[in-house]
Amino acid sequence: MLFQIPKWLRRTGDAVLNLVYPPHCAICLCKTQAGEHLCAACRKDAPVVRAPFCATCSSPFSGQIDGPFICPNCRERHLHFACAVVCYQSRGAVRDLVHRFKYNGKVYLRNVLIDWLAETLNDPRLQAPVCDRIVPVPLHSTRERERGFNQARVLAEGLTGRSGIPLADCLKRIRYTTTQTIFDREERMENLRGAFQMRQSADVHDLHLLLIDDVLTTGSTVDECARVLREAGAASVRVATVARA
Repeated sequence: MLFQIPKWLRRTGDAVLNLVYPPHCAICLCKTQAGEHLCAACRKDAPVVRAPFCATCSSPFSGQIDGPFICPNCRERHLHFACAVVCYQSRGAVRDLVHRFKYNGKVYLRNVLIDWLAETLNDPRLQAPVCDRIVPVPLHSTRERERGFNQARVLAEGLTGRSGIPLADCLKRIRYTTTQTIFDREERMENLRGAFQMRQSADVHDLHLLLIDDVLTTGSTVDECARVLREAGAASVRVATVARA
């Protein structure tokens, strides 16, 4: 049986840590209240995805459109996920924090990113039908050893803690692929073909799944994951990420 630390002891430890290491904003480093990872000014400056945006991929549109619409990229593709929900654009401080977390090993920044990710759960697109499981996009074992962690799994675990939706680590990456950042959409799709498969004994039959990653760019990675999940019997796959490139 695991030893459970009493709540009073955890609260005492948190108080001591806050005294020795006062909480501060992850962006501007100004002092914040205990439990707050961003100051009010930096939280306000984070670039938000505002309407109008594509109902499928959440890509913002600068023109004048009334009501929901589907962008040309999504209309031209056969997507295996129902929608991708994102609340922030990958620009400025948002992009900086994601890169520091993902590439520089600043894992403590997960708290800010999970805050932003959790906001997606307020979107009506993720509320009906109710999500049965949260699924992280997997990293290849080689890439995970290089990085030291899978950023999508860290974010998914945090979202599970916030939402109570169980985590299902049911996908694995079976083929090492070159980084997607150097490819266009068609090249990304080809690069990912056959890169994922279901873990042995994983069962997603008739489940509504929420696929988690850090940044949505072309959607090729999450779409390939969604294809594998749907072929395994998932009732639906929706996507939530911290930011939209």
